[in-house]
Amino acid sequence: MIDYTIDYIKAHEFSAGHRKRLLQDRKCGCFYCLKIFAPKAICPYCGIDSVIGEHSGYPITREFLEQMRQYWF
Repeated sequence: MIDYTIDYIKAHEFSAGHRKRLLQDRKCGCFYCLKIFAPKAICPYCGIDSVIGEHSGYPITREFLEQMRQYWF
């Protein structure tokens, strides 16, 4: 099992300037409202640009998104 406890800080670099790659992913998640959905550059639920996709190599799970939200918001 991979320990992602600190990677939520590094993962933030994958939430900006990544639209082209993001649109190629099957799923992405918003670390502001914690929703997981089909790729978009901006979250269709809250309208915030706190979206990270599978191409980042990080897990797109509610738990991981919660860690990112706690740190970044």
